[in-house]
Amino acid sequence: MPDTGSETEKLDPSGASDLDSVIDLSASTGSREPAGALPWVPRNFLALEEDQSSLEQAQVVLIPVPYDGTTSFRSGTRDGPASIIDASSALEDYDFELDLDVSQIGIHTTSLLEPHMGGPEAMKDRVLQAVRAYLSMGKAVGILGGEHSLTAGSVQAYHEIYPDLSVLYLDAHADLRDEYMGTRWGHASGARRIHQDCPLVLAGVRSLSYEESAYIKSQKIPFFPWPPSGAEDDYLAAMIDGLGPNVYISVDLDVLDPALMPSVGTPEPGGMDWHQIMKILSGVARSRRVVGFDVCELSPNAGPVASSYTAAKLVYKLVAFVAGPGRTP
Repeated sequence: MPDTGSETEKLDPSGASDLDSVIDLSASTGSREPAGALPWVPRNFLALEEDQSSLEQAQVVLIPVPYDGTTSFRSGTRDGPASIIDASSALEDYDFELDLDVSQIGIHTTSLLEPHMGGPEAMKDRVLQAVRAYLSMGKAVGILGGEHSLTAGSVQAYHEIYPDLSVLYLDAHADLRDEYMGTRWGHASGARRIHQDCPLVLAGVRSLSYEESAYIKSQKIPFFPWPPSGAEDDYLAAMIDGLGPNVYISVDLDVLDPALMPSVGTPEPGGMDWHQIMKILSGVARSRRVVGFDVCELSPNAGPVASSYTAAKLVYKLVAFVAGPGRTP
């Protein structure tokens, strides 16, 4: 969140046409760029200045991916990444719950990753290449979706770096169909493709097909439907037991209740509230090393702007859990 201060700008009352007071010559590019006396709001996550958002300084890289090529109920998740970034400018940099200025972590927001019109498998490969490139630089990477099919590419890149990777997949739906609507790489098959690569823990599920239920049982996938049948603390402890030391967290925003998060492609009643999902995420971060994440399925035009703000705050928390000073080593 930019600090624009409380003092009124004092421009030259003479009306002189000399713009040198509000334009600096950029040493890095040689071009004349707006700066100087006027406040300019950067278009990146948290609206961070260059010293907090440059790739060189950043510990975390956020890749916005405006793709919704396989959505099957309500489209619009292609608008999710930009809406998350816009809403994040209203967040406070300091998180009092974590006693952490999240901006000090260093967060670089890339340009939008262009969708691949060759289909969802081609798009998965594009995400894989993008995430792999930043991981090779020693950065932690978060994906801003876009639909949930994007997760498979990101997980594949992470699995190359962390052979013991496990995935916590938070979703109202199981996403375990082997094929749906003619593709094995769509949003309804994301968890199935991930499970073929690395261990998977499914949580928050409130809707699934018979095929998916049978697959969960035959493969003995750790499965935690919502709401818990017992105490939430027991639910969390059992979930964590199913995870390895290095964890990738994937969040489909429909894991949240539609009363809190109506702006999703496939809303499902009876979901988590804010404090419940934060209890899960913080509990995992305290006991495991969270190495990467994605937040997917925001369809901002399907609901109020509060949904975009909530999604941005969730990203903000995950950045802290991945790279904050209190993370599990």
